[in-house]
Amino acid sequence: MARRRLLAAFSAVLAAVITVMNVATSAVAATGTWQHVPVPAQVRPQAAMNEAVAFGPEGAWAVGTDAVGREAPGFPLLLRWDGTAWKRQGVPGPGWQGELLSIAATSPTAAWAVGRDTSGGARLLRFDGRAWSESRAPRGAVLDKVVAGAGEVWLIGARDGTQVLLRRDGGAWREVPAPPGSVYGLHVLAADDVWAAGATGSGAAVSHWDGQAWQQTIVGFPRSAVSSVLAVSPTEVWAGGTDGFVGGPPGRPIPPLLVRFDGQTWHRVALPADFGSVSSLAPSPSGELGWVALAGSQKRGPVDGPPLVPGPDFLSWNGQSFTEYGEPAVAGEGRSRTLRLAPVPGTASVWSVGRADGPEGTFAPRVLRFG
Repeated sequence: MARRRLLAAFSAVLAAVITVMNVATSAVAATGTWQHVPVPAQVRPQAAMNEAVAFGPEGAWAVGTDAVGREAPGFPLLLRWDGTAWKRQGVPGPGWQGELLSIAATSPTAAWAVGRDTSGGARLLRFDGRAWSESRAPRGAVLDKVVAGAGEVWLIGARDGTQVLLRRDGGAWREVPAPPGSVYGLHVLAADDVWAAGATGSGAAVSHWDGQAWQQTIVGFPRSAVSSVLAVSPTEVWAGGTDGFVGGPPGRPIPPLLVRFDGQTWHRVALPADFGSVSSLAPSPSGELGWVALAGSQKRGPVDGPPLVPGPDFLSWNGQSFTEYGEPAVAGEGRSRTLRLAPVPGTASVWSVGRADGPEGTFAPRVLRFG
């Protein structure tokens, strides 16, 4: 009997130790630093990156624009990561001017990119594992973003000034009713399980599609908006953006907005930055929230110092708290204006692409990598 009690006590202690170890493991912050990764020399001045997608340590795509004049449009920019360097790729179609805005993929051999030419026309590109080709864009639609997940591909755009969402169904694009207001980002878990980030006249809004209808919740004050959403589970969903758009007092900085859903209620999450915007969310290898990107991040300065000081550019979430990271300094360039995250599947690495301030009002492409 005493032996059984001893074994039971030992088992209880061991279970407690394992629990503590698991909690401690989940609370470990990401280790490493963000590093600048140069773009190819063929990328001309006045370039910017808009979005990236990664398949693994040796495969990624990034899109944007380059050779943008002060009053002239640029050219679509497509880059491929081969494991050691970014290389420029040709864009299909006659040499058109414009911009590639977004890229997404369901696998290394199935990727989509959307853009816009100088006439405002939609450009839709498709990669089949061997080459990129032009695909016919949905009739009358101006495309802003492509999103992929769980084998699904969705498009965000507009038609005649009205929001439009389209889903790839077999070999065609099928229109899906859009929730009220504007949609800026999607997280697709299944054809009947989609989360949308956006805004209405009442404020930032997050909506859920169950295959039949949208259920929408206002999660911010008027003039707020969320552009990125990450659904971890039915009881954990994150969305980020800004707490106000144009309309506030002139010159007043805008605070960032991060909200979290617990299955019942949306809650605001405190951030270690007073101003800026949550420009992107990225999952950890386990699918939990891993990273938050903050564009234009600022903090209130000390009483005896400047009113505003730079804030963190990236926040790593360990399940309990944030760890702050800054982007590395790049000679001749300032801070990034946009930061779009692209996690590398199966690893703790993350890409960030965007646009950085350059000298005398110019700008430059910015590509960073963590891990």
